[in-house]
Amino acid sequence: MTSKTPKEARPEAEPIKPRTEATSNLQKTTPSTSTLSEDDLYLFNEGSHFRLFDHLGAHRASVDGARGVVFRVWAPDAREVSVIGDFNNWKKAEALLHPRGSSGIWEGFVAGVEGGAYYKYHIESRHNGYAVDKADPFAFYCEKPPGRASRVWDLQYDWQDQKWLEQREQRNRLSAPISIYEVHIGSWQRKAQEGNRSLSYCEMAPLLRDHVLRLGFTHVEFLPIMEHPFYGSWGYQTTAYFAPTSRYGTPQDFMFLVDTLHQAGIGVFLDWVPSHFPSDEHGLAYFDGSHLFEHSDRRQGFHPDWNTYIFNYSRHEVRSFLISSAVFWLSKYHIDGLRVDAVASMLYLDYSRREGEWIPNAYGGRENLEAIAFLRRLNQEAYRAAPGVQTIAEESTAWPMVSRPTYVGGLGFGLKWDMGWMHDTLDYMGKDPVFRKFHHNQLSFRSLYASHENFILALSHDEVVYGKGSLAEKMPGDKWRKLANLRLLYSYMFALPGKKLLFMGGELAQWNEWDHESSLQWRLEREPDHAGIARLLADLNRLYRGEPALHECDHDASGFEWVDANDAEQSCLSFLRKASDGAPILVVLNFTPVPRYAYCVDVPVAGIWKEIINSDATEYGGSGVGNSGRAESTPVALRGPRQSLHLTLPPLGALFLKPINATAEDHA
Repeated sequence: MTSKTPKEARPEAEPIKPRTEATSNLQKTTPSTSTLSEDDLYLFNEGSHFRLFDHLGAHRASVDGARGVVFRVWAPDAREVSVIGDFNNWKKAEALLHPRGSSGIWEGFVAGVEGGAYYKYHIESRHNGYAVDKADPFAFYCEKPPGRASRVWDLQYDWQDQKWLEQREQRNRLSAPISIYEVHIGSWQRKAQEGNRSLSYCEMAPLLRDHVLRLGFTHVEFLPIMEHPFYGSWGYQTTAYFAPTSRYGTPQDFMFLVDTLHQAGIGVFLDWVPSHFPSDEHGLAYFDGSHLFEHSDRRQGFHPDWNTYIFNYSRHEVRSFLISSAVFWLSKYHIDGLRVDAVASMLYLDYSRREGEWIPNAYGGRENLEAIAFLRRLNQEAYRAAPGVQTIAEESTAWPMVSRPTYVGGLGFGLKWDMGWMHDTLDYMGKDPVFRKFHHNQLSFRSLYASHENFILALSHDEVVYGKGSLAEKMPGDKWRKLANLRLLYSYMFALPGKKLLFMGGELAQWNEWDHESSLQWRLEREPDHAGIARLLADLNRLYRGEPALHECDHDASGFEWVDANDAEQSCLSFLRKASDGAPILVVLNFTPVPRYAYCVDVPVAGIWKEIINSDATEYGGSGVGNSGRAESTPVALRGPRQSLHLTLPPLGALFLKPINATAEDHA
């Protein structure tokens, strides 16, 4: 298998000159002095300084005519802190920093240090003779793993995405179509002839842009790109909260990737992980010989599932650190939204713990009051720092009002993944159609809560790893039925209220489950039935974006109306999607491989209904069963004074129909 797809399936990208270290903006930067005022110190220690990246870390400066770098690090329990690096042969105590009052911050200017220099902090604790070399928590760039050093780096970049930023608020609003393509950069496409290496940020930019444009997605979401020592963690064990991983290029190279997508009208979301961090010695754990970032009590400060540390959200400086990280990506990298990982693990003190392994809150409950306060402040500051962005919660429980404003008691997120829908739907779709009629409520139950939160319907990376199989492989039956079921699944997702998310590879209907060490199965683009899946997704995205009825009221109960939720015997569903104005969309789904002829469906509008998508169409790899593109209503209603359509339902198929030549009054 090769990771390079054929030219006819993947147009050649525009030639791009990679931004190497020799040609990056770093060498063109004019140094500027980084200041840290008494007000900054006060706000930091109070827990309300959210632009710490402007002050802490390594900043190039000129002092008394000498050029060098100002270093600042928070280490209140340190006895001595020095900067070691390639500029002083890693000699300890040669470049000593000095404490700044009682703030816990150590600072100092080191002359002669140039951009690109490698460095760490050598910290000697006041306790037990502990000494350690730590990477900079505020580093903008890191040594390429397995190296562990930080690097002096500037973030100047000539952005060309002003048009996108002007439109972002409109493109990200809850009434807009938001359809997300989820990507792991390291395994999206690899160079098989070059040692199976991953693409660089610059190499990926035009390829990903063109692929997303072909498929019609509105946004890309990257799995965490913040630096992480263990590649197999996919970025979810973060050590550098202000640095994109150097595996694929420089910070400016990642900016180029974001900029390229923005110029094409594609938004960019990032996964962000404030819930836990790894125990690597060079990282945040036991930073200055004390439990600085994490709780000291393992019942509060250690995550048993992931063997990682949990942030101490009650500590003011930790809140400043984490929220500064969120603001950093939104401001410096023009990111359009943050998807916050593992929110449930933050909300509950007893998450994945047995009796006696957790400490109740001050009121005796299991709710993590400090984490709740942190999340609310995080969301307030994110929306304040970058108007038009979205914050997204991966939250798997029934915690109320996750995506409701803080001023009404909510957590303040803009959107939330609908994990219940995902579990119910995949469980249902994995059953042999013979038995689906006994589980019909797994499809209809969602309507009871669909408008309680601002949901994203997510078929994410978590569902195609660890032996779960790919989406196509989850489907029952032979190859034809598997792919028909997959087309039905995608159609069902796009038909329901809620924003959409699909992990990479789903568009190829690949058989292999996701492997972060391998490229996607791009060869499947050459197979007509697999190409049909991508063609259907492109048409579903086009329809979702173009029809207000399918997105305008995604989070409002008025946008959805059942026609028939109870046809369990035939395993069929029918419903209407509606907007505040304009024609409704009728969706009818048949979850069995048996065609249904003369299937009667009530509709609110008399006349001709156009079949705008049929997932069983031959161009998608289907059998071509349908209604020849249209159906005309008759005045014989099943229930009430409505018209009826007599439809042919394709096997394992979905129909989208829209009335034509209807008046505005007919749509009411």
